[in-house]
Amino acid sequence: MNLAAAVNENFANYSNYLIRSAMFVYALAFLAHLAEWVFGGRSRIAVQSAALVTEAAPAAPAAQAGPEVTVTTAAGGTATLARPKVVTRASASDRGFADGPGAAGGSEKGDLYGRIAISFTVLAWLLHLGGVAFRCASVQRAPWGNMYEFSTTFGMVAVGAYLVLLALKKDVRWIGLFLTTSVLLDLGLALSVLYTASDQLVPALHSYWLWIHVSCAIISGAVFYLAAVGTLLYLFRDHYEVAVTAGRAQDNRWGDVMRRLPAAATLDKFAYRMNALVFPLWTFTIIAGAIWAQAAWGHYWEWDPKETWSFITWVAYAGYLHARATAGWKGRKAAYLALIAFACFLFNYYGVNIFVTGKHSYAGV
Repeated sequence: MNLAAAVNENFANYSNYLIRSAMFVYALAFLAHLAEWVFGGRSRIAVQSAALVTEAAPAAPAAQAGPEVTVTTAAGGTATLARPKVVTRASASDRGFADGPGAAGGSEKGDLYGRIAISFTVLAWLLHLGGVAFRCASVQRAPWGNMYEFSTTFGMVAVGAYLVLLALKKDVRWIGLFLTTSVLLDLGLALSVLYTASDQLVPALHSYWLWIHVSCAIISGAVFYLAAVGTLLYLFRDHYEVAVTAGRAQDNRWGDVMRRLPAAATLDKFAYRMNALVFPLWTFTIIAGAIWAQAAWGHYWEWDPKETWSFITWVAYAGYLHARATAGWKGRKAAYLALIAFACFLFNYYGVNIFVTGKHSYAGV
C-alpha cells in the first residue's frame, strides 16, 4: 500500500452525501416505527391480544410452595409440611407470561407501518454501507481510523446485525424504534462533532491489524449494543409484569406499550445470548490489540488508558457471564451488571478518546 496515496476528494464527497442521505432515510424509518407503536395498539384485535397476555399472568408467586418436609409432632406422630419457596429477583423472570403481540399490536395498520419501517431501514442501510465504502475508497485504507469513521461504521454494523436477525426470522422488530433512534444520534454526533476530513493516518496505523483489531471491536460493540437494548427493555417489562402479578397494572398508553413487548424472560434470554455470542470476539479484540501494540510500540501491554478500559470492559462482561452461568442470575442483578459492562464500553470509546490522553490519541478524534 502506498502510504502517501492522495485522497480522492470526489469519493470523499460521495461518502458524505451518502451518509447524510442515510440519515434522512433513517429518520423516515424512525417515524414509521413510531407510527407502528402509536397506532398499532388501538385496534380491537390488539386489545384482545393484550387482554390474553394479561390473563395469562399467574397469581402472585410469593406463596408458592417448595419441597415437602416431614417433621415429628409433640405427640410422637409425623406431619408433612410444605417448605415455603422464596421467590427472589434473580428468578423473577419465570412468571409464565407470554410474549406480547409486538410493536404492531396485532393490528393491520400497525403491521403496515412496521413493514414500511423495515423497508426504509434496509434502504438507509444500503446508503450507509455505500457511504462507508466510499470513505474507504477515498483513502484506500480501512475506514475506521478515527472517531468519525468508527462511529459511522459502528452504526452500519449495528443495523446490519439487526437486519440479519430479521432475515433469520427472529422476532426482533421491537428493536427497530430504539435502533433507528440511536443510529440517528450516532450519525448526527459523528457529522456535527466528530467529523474528520478524509486523510491518511500516521505510519503506526498503517497495518493489517487495523482491519482485524478495529473491525472486531466494531462488531463486538454493535452486538453489545443490541444486548443492552434488550437488557434495558427487560427492566421495564419486568417492572410491568411485577405490577400485573400484584394487580397494579395500569391500563394506559405505557401499559399498552409494555404488554406488546416480549416477556421479561424472553428479553433476558435475548440479551444473555447476544452478550455470550460476541464475548469471545471481544476477547480476541483485546488479544489482537496487544499483538499490534507489540509490533508498533515494542510491548504487548503498557496499561495505556484504552488498553486499561478495554480490559475493564472485558472483566465486567466476564463477571456478568460468570454470574449467569454459576450463580444462576437471571433477573435485575444480572441486568444491572450487563448495563454497567456496556457503560464501560461506551466510556472506553467516548470518554477515553475525548478526555484522556494516551498512546491511542494519535489517531485523532
